[in-house]
Amino acid sequence: MAKIVVKQIKSVIGRPTAQRKVVAALGLGRIGKTNEVEDTPSVRGMVAKVSHLVQIVEK
Repeated sequence: MAKIVVKQIKSVIGRPTAQRKVVAALGLGRIGKTNEVEDTPSVRGMVAKVSHLVQIVEK
């Protein structure tokens, strides 16, 4: 299965609880941290929900 690298670019301070949980579920937690996750429709949906906090990094 293909993988994508997700990087947190903004803080979750002051964000709704749902967005905090999505960022945590992606394996992130602080600015600059990256995590490699499976490229599935559910993960793409999670990234879309917090697209203002994370970015997809090219390998």
